[in-house]
Formats: sequence, C-alpha cells, structure tokens
Amino acid sequence: MAAPEAWRARSCWFCEVAAATTMEATSREAAPAKSSASGPSAPPALFELCGRAVSAHMGVLESGVWALPGPILQSILPLLNIYYLERIEETALKKGLSTQAIWRRLWDELMKTRPSSLESVTCWRAKFMEAFFSHVLRGTIDVSSDKRLCDQRFSPLLHSSRHVRQLTICNMLQGATELVAEPNRRVLETLASSLHTLKFRHLLFSDVAAQQSLRQLLHQLIHHGAVSQVSLYSWPVPESALFILILTMSAGFWQPGPGSLPCRLCGEASRGRAPSRDEGSLLLGSRRPRRDAAERCAAALMATRRKSEVKQVPRAVPTTRVTRRSTQESLAVGGTDSKRELNPPATSYEASSTKQPSSGPAATSSASSSTSSKRAPASSASQPKPLKRFKRAAGKKGGRTRQGSGAESEDLYDFVFIVAGEKEDGEEMEIGEVACGALDGSDPSCLGLPALETSQRFRSISTLELFTVPLSTEAALTLCHLLSSWVSLESLTLSYNGLGSNIFRLLDSLRALSGQAGCRLRALHLSDLFSPLPILELTRAIVRALPLLRVLSIRVDHPSQRDNPAVPENAGPPGHIIGDEEIPENCLEQLEMGFPRGAQPAPLLCSVLKASGSLQQLSLDSATFASPQDFGLVLQTLKEYNLSLKRLSFHDMNLADCQSEVLFLLQNLTLQEITFSFCRLFEKRPAQFLPEMVAAMKGNSTLKGLRLPGNRLGNAGLLALADVFSEDSSSSLCQLDISSNCIKPDGLLEFAKRLERWGRGAFGHLRLFQNWLDQDAVTAREAIRRLRATCHVVSDSWDSSQAFADYVSTM
Repeated sequence: MAAPEAWRARSCWFCEVAAATTMEATSREAAPAKSSASGPSAPPALFELCGRAVSAHMGVLESGVWALPGPILQSILPLLNIYYLERIEETALKKGLSTQAIWRRLWDELMKTRPSSLESVTCWRAKFMEAFFSHVLRGTIDVSSDKRLCDQRFSPLLHSSRHVRQLTICNMLQGATELVAEPNRRVLETLASSLHTLKFRHLLFSDVAAQQSLRQLLHQLIHHGAVSQVSLYSWPVPESALFILILTMSAGFWQPGPGSLPCRLCGEASRGRAPSRDEGSLLLGSRRPRRDAAERCAAALMATRRKSEVKQVPRAVPTTRVTRRSTQESLAVGGTDSKRELNPPATSYEASSTKQPSSGPAATSSASSSTSSKRAPASSASQPKPLKRFKRAAGKKGGRTRQGSGAESEDLYDFVFIVAGEKEDGEEMEIGEVACGALDGSDPSCLGLPALETSQRFRSISTLELFTVPLSTEAALTLCHLLSSWVSLESLTLSYNGLGSNIFRLLDSLRALSGQAGCRLRALHLSDLFSPLPILELTRAIVRALPLLRVLSIRVDHPSQRDNPAVPENAGPPGHIIGDEEIPENCLEQLEMGFPRGAQPAPLLCSVLKASGSLQQLSLDSATFASPQDFGLVLQTLKEYNLSLKRLSFHDMNLADCQSEVLFLLQNLTLQEITFSFCRLFEKRPAQFLPEMVAAMKGNSTLKGLRLPGNRLGNAGLLALADVFSEDSSSSLCQLDISSNCIKPDGLLEFAKRLERWGRGAFGHLRLFQNWLDQDAVTAREAIRRLRATCHVVSDSWDSSQAFADYVSTM
C-alpha cells in the first residue's frame, strides 16, 4: 500500500499546483479576453497551465517533479528547458519514458538544419547539446532569444560540455581564447575528459595571442585529456607556424610558449620533471648523436650537388631528385632493405664520441665547430651560392666567421658543404638520406621546427587526418620528421595534399616508423591528384614499408608523365623493371585502390594480392586492364591466394567484355558480397548473359549481398533477377541494390508479384534509389507496398527526367 499512497500524495500536490496556476492564469487573461474583437481565445488546458508553472519553478520543485508518476511526468517533459530536460533524463529512463522525440523537435526548431542522410543519430540529446556548445562558443546563437535555452541558474557551456565528443575550430581560431580563460577552467577540464575528436576547418592566418591560446588548449585536451583524433580540413594556404604547432602538439611534444604560465597539471603529474637529453633523443627515434646526423645530412647534400653539377641540371632539382632516387633503389632491391637501414649502426668513431661527457648545447656547439675546422681543407673548391638560406641553429657555427645577420644564415650552409667530403665506413653515403636528415635526429630548427629534444613528451593522438591541406617541402619535412617516431599513431589520412616528390620522404619516414618498437600504425589512407610513382608501385612500396598495415586506401586521380621517375641506373640489369621482385607477406585485411586513367599492369597488382593472404575486402575503382585476360589473371590470383576474401567491389570499370570473368566471380563460394557499380555489365549480349548470371547465382549458397547500381538493368533484367529467389534456387541472397538501373513502376510491380508467388520469406534489404518510379506514382506505391511484405525497401523521390540519355540507350 505504500506505493499507491505515495502516488496519490504526489498527484494531490500536482493538483494543488494546477489549481493555483489556473486561478492566477484566469485572472491574468480575463481583461484581454473581454476586449478581444474576435472573441475570447480558448484558455490553456489545466494540465498545460500546471506544467508551465512547474517548469518555471523547477529550481524549487525539481525533486518533487522527479518523483511524479510516469504519466504525469511525460506531459511535463516537453515544457522543460534544455537544462532540466537533460538533468531529468536518468529519472525518465527509470520510469520507462524517452526524451528522444523532444530533443529531435528541439533540433528542428532551434538548430534548423537537417542531419546528413548518411548519418545515423543514436542519441538526439547528445547531438543537440554538442551542437549547442559549439554555437554558444562561437557566438552564433543567442541563448536569451528563447526561454528553452535561457536559465540564470546554469552555464550553457559548462552544462553542455560533458556531451561534446568532437569540437571544430574554424577560421581565426575562434573559441580557443575563450576556452583557456580562467572563468571557463571547469569547462576545459570537462572537455578534457569528454572530447575525443578535434577538427580544424578553413583556418586563416592568426596572431601570436591566438596561437598561444591554441597551444594551451591543445596541451590540456591532448596531453592531459582524451583527444585521440585531430583532423584538418580545407586549408588552402597553411600558415607554417600554426601548422607546425598543431602537428608537434598532436605528436605529444610540449614546449611552453614565451610568457606562458606554467601548467598546473604538469606540476601535479611530474613535479616539473623534464625528460633527459638521451630520453628526448630516443623519443625522436634517433640513437645517434646530433652532430653525426648533421654530418650525414651534409654528406648527402654534397653528393647531390656534385651529381647535379655533372648532369648540369638546375639547382632546384637536387633535393627532389635525390630523394626520389633513394626510394627507387629501395623499391628495386626489395628484400635487401634490411642491409641498408635508415639508421645504420654507429661506427667506432661515433661510439667514442658518444662516450665523451656532454654539457648540453654548448658541448654540441663546440663539437660541431671543431669538426668543421678540421675538415675545412677538404673543401678547397669555391663555396656555391646557396639556393635557399636556412636559419642558423642556436649554438652552431660554420667553418668561417662572418659578420652581419646575412652571414649567420650562411653558416649552416657552409658547414653542410665543408664536411661533405668525408665518407662513412669507407663507402659513400646513400644519397636518399638527404631527404631524411631531419628524421635521423639532425637539428630540427633547419626545418623551422622547435628544438624537440628539449621539449617534454606527453601522450599523443592515435588518428591524424589532413584533408585538402597542401604540404610544402617544409611542411612535408615537418610531418615526416614527426612520423618517424610517432609510435602511438594508429591511423593516418593524407587526402589531396599535393605531395608530389615528397611522397618519397613520406615512404622513408613510414619505413623508419615501422622499425620503431611498439609501432601501432594499422590504417593508411592516401589520395592525391598526381603521384610521381605509378599507383601500383606506390602500393608495393607502402606494403613493403609497413608490413603490419591492416587497412590501405590509396587513390591517384591523374597520371603524371612529367613527374614519372626514371629507372635507377643501378637498380638491376638492362630491362629491369622496378618492383618485379616479390614483396614479403603482409597483414593487409582491407585494400581500396582508385586508379587514374590508363591500362594498369596486372602482374604488379597480382604481386600485391599474392603477398596479402589475409585480405578480406578488396575495392578497385576505375581500374583498366589491357585485355580481359589480364582481368582474368587478377581474378584467378584472388581465387588461389586470397582465400579469406569476403567482400569484392568494382566501380566505374568497363566489364562489358569480361562477362565470362564475372560469371567466374559469381561462382566463387568464398565471397559473401560483390559490387559491380557502373560497370556496364549488360551492355553487350544481355539476352544471353542474364540467364547465365542468374544460373550462377542460383547455385551459390554463400553470396549474401549483390550490388548492381548503374548497370542499365531495366525491367527485363529485373524480372530475370527475380528467378534467383525461385523455389529451385539454393541462393541465400539477402541484400540487393538495383539503384540507377532504369527500372519503371510496372516492372517493379511484376517483380514484387513474382516474389509473392514463390513465397520466399523476407530476404533483407532492397535499394531502389534513382529509378524511374515517378512516371507512375500509384503503381510505384503499390509495388513498394507489396515488396515491404518480403523485404526492407529503401527508395527516394527522384526526378527521372534527368536520365533521358539512359532512357534512349535502353529503348
């Protein structure tokens, strides 16, 4: 009896509030009602008046509202503001009530944007509060404009911060300064535990104060927080200082800016302890002294200069061509990579150097100065005029002493070429190390990087994404320098960054990263307009450099004859083709490739597939082969070497002449899903090919999904496919995509009737996007109604007049 008594007590309390509210509202509305020319309006319902009163006094009545019975509470929920609606969520769930519809209505009325059709919203409360936080932070929403957003008892930023999973910073770094301000300290602390993804969009040039605020923000969110992903979008002209700041902080390096206050969390965690010089060197992936790395970089530069002088090429070429040559040689020798590591073992001279006591930068400076003075006679030739002047590293001096600021910028250049005459281990240095001198521990200030060895190292992100951010040589060197030791990185996306010849530097850095203990990189997404390497050569180089990679997505839009590298002179005998050697077995599970126009060498693709025995998903986009036999060779390789393959996708490929190969695929009993998207399957011999295709599918019991968008199937082809679901079929097909196939309503209705006649149960999903169903709306609705009895139908309202060309082709 205790529960009913409590229920009645709460109901009586609610009725008392309702009665008082009704009397007050009636007296307030009496005068306006009498003077109304159009007659008195209908008074609000008693329940609604009570709910409004309770909502207005939630600061006093909150605990009583939480204890109300479910039916009463359900009517009050839509009247609450967002703060109390968010606070009462847990209580509502316990009473079997859902607030999702309320939050969805708030989104439609206040945010006034429609979520993407590709987005699946699982929690409208979290989505609303996250967007609300961003709008308040940027000042794009006025909380005082709507009573549902305004409540003096709550801070909009603090109350919504715990729901923020991703935060976007735009333009002039708006919001960064506000978040690091002292009044928002609790907001930042909450974000540090809730935020997982940090995005930068359309960044512009920023001032020093904004960058300092961003430095503190990144330090708290990444180094002391839970941010695991940083994404940069659409930055046409990246600002070097800001780009380097974001990258170095994302990689876990922290060096307080000038005039910045000491970090309170750093003091609590480490009591101000900074890593030792040896520890900093290991964090950068270098086990050799900085002076020795500088010497090797210098020797490589000098060798490049001599080679370029002999060939009489412009001075702008050496750095690019040298790096390219180095990587090509490593591609050619294949399995001999272990003989030439990126960081070769130290010589006896180097070992003795490391045993000498060092007192920091001063010792390094003296060592560099003495080395330069000893080797000065070896470079008696006149010093070349530098093409690009680098800022001199602090504490370093070249072989000569000059006066003035211009002389300081030439000191490092002179030092580079003075020491270049030496040879290491009695053998000339490999030229390719010029591109990766910074990777091996040389002074980062040459690249505009901060002195990372003196920086503290904290936690770093695991996912880095760069979308449409052009990478200059300096930016590419910065990225490669960090990547070579970024062992916590699990996923890297470089999309349309204009890498060009910097792709060779990237390959070297990935090779260095793969050699690091604890390397976690498992997913690489790379796409660009042009590539100096053919796409298949680039793919082979990547899987060779990263044998533990699980996911590789690579796309090149246009072939580049201008940047296509020549075959190295010492890569092999005459006629030797780079990449002919077998590549070692790798761990690839998913491979996606988007090809430029032009025929692709099938043997190179087959060599990648043969080495990828664990491959489960393969996607080829716009691939062209010299003949159907080459395509058949690829499919035969898949059958023999990729026994774990489950999903296979072809997009924008002309398979009209490869019908026998398509039938071979449909008879493969290991594949579970096949996609032929815009592949012109039924362009030739449709009357003969369709029955053969249906027969192959009827005998395949493992195929679960078939996607045929954009193949001009038409009504006749759809009715032929219906036979796959007949009584004598052993097919277990449960997903069928026939979008963009010139299907008319009468053909779809006949397809639905045949499924009903054969009595097959629900076979899953049927996709009908962009078909000609608007030509007879009544028939189309009837067909979809019948189909929904057997499967889940997904369609749209598409204007078929856009497809007149397809209509003519199928007449």
